[in-house]
Formats: sequence, C-alpha cells, structure tokens
Amino acid sequence: MRIGILQTGLAPDALAPQMGDYPDMFARLLDGNGFDFRTYRVVDMEFPANVHDCDGWLITGSRHGAYEDHPFIKPLEDFIRRAYAEHVPMVGICFGHQIIAQALGGKVERFGGGWAVGPTDYAFGDETLTLNAWHRDQVVERPEGAEVIGSNAFCENAALVYDDRALTVQAHPEFRDEFVDGLMKTRGKGVVPDEVMARAGARLGTPIHDQTIARRIAAFFKAPRGEN
Repeated sequence: MRIGILQTGLAPDALAPQMGDYPDMFARLLDGNGFDFRTYRVVDMEFPANVHDCDGWLITGSRHGAYEDHPFIKPLEDFIRRAYAEHVPMVGICFGHQIIAQALGGKVERFGGGWAVGPTDYAFGDETLTLNAWHRDQVVERPEGAEVIGSNAFCENAALVYDDRALTVQAHPEFRDEFVDGLMKTRGKGVVPDEVMARAGARLGTPIHDQTIARRIAAFFKAPRGEN
C-alpha cells in the first residue's frame, strides 16, 4: 500500500541531519505495516497530479498556520476536498489535523489558552494516551461529519474521525523526546513561555503511546472501502 506524505513544513536545519525530516519520522513511526511512501513537498508547491496517485494520504505538521496566506494552503484545501469526496483515506497530524478540518468547513485559530508542549495526556474513550505535543493553534469548530475521538481539558478537538475518510490527531506521535527537546532549544525560546517549556522538560521521558496511535493509523489506512 502506497502512502503519499504531503509535507507542509520542514524540520529545523539544526535537527534534521541527526533526527530526520518529517517524512522520515512518519516512515519510522509506521514501519512494519507494509507501507511504502512517496513524499510531495506541498509546502514548496509540489502536489500530486491526482488524489488516486497513492492509496492514502498523510498530511504532516508545519510551523505555518492553516489560516495564514501561503501559496500552498488553498491548493491543499482543494486536494483535501477532492480526496474526501473520492473516499481516499487521509490522516492529518497537527497542522494536517487543522487543515483537514478547515478545508471541510471547520475553524482553526491561535488558541487563547496558549501552548501544549511535550508529553501530554489525552482521553481516547476509556484509555488515557500520552503523546508529544507542539502546538498553539487548535480546531475550535468542527466541520460537519467530524466525530471527537480524543480530547482533554486544554484541547477539546484533539483527535477527530470523519467516517472512513479521514483520521486526524492534534498531537505528534512521530515526535520523539529528543526532537521535542531540540524544538524547545531551536524554536521555543522567546516564543513558548518559559514555564510551559519547563513543565514539558520535566515530563520528557514519560512513556508515550506513539505505537498505539501508529497501529490506529495503519488500521485506518488498511480498512476495507467499497467502490465510490
């Protein structure tokens, strides 16, 4: 099964040589599930020709806001709507979670409550899952058809599912602790409040449930879908 990675941002230059870029992180997260991957740098306006060029699509995180005026935003929203209409499965992570919601009629904004950084607990039904987070923007209004499957007091719409068409997560299951630590040192200073980074730093090393989410992503991509 071929998964197209729609890359919407770049890992910091100081971290990428040792830790990889975002597509590398997702390939590592989903290793062992029989997927092969092709990356499209949509942030640089490299788009697939057709929503059926891959069997599923994974939209990465980004330092950009979904509501900002960047050249790739509107074409990406158009692509999302076409894939959604054709029932080609999509997974969105952080920015990907947000841009899918926005493209389908939801609302994304810079959250007045501030930042979520580092190991963060989320309720997924009866389970509490800990995942690394790095965001201030949030989905504040869900589009029609989006069902909440993960939440906490800080982020109501932390994970959404849109029937068999999209599965989206605000947190970063692909981020390892060392990458979050690197982000705090390269992108956090002067942007994320010191007390938020101190709390995040204190929780680094907490076991995270990245593979639980990886299994859910893999199962979502592989779920049988009828002809549309």
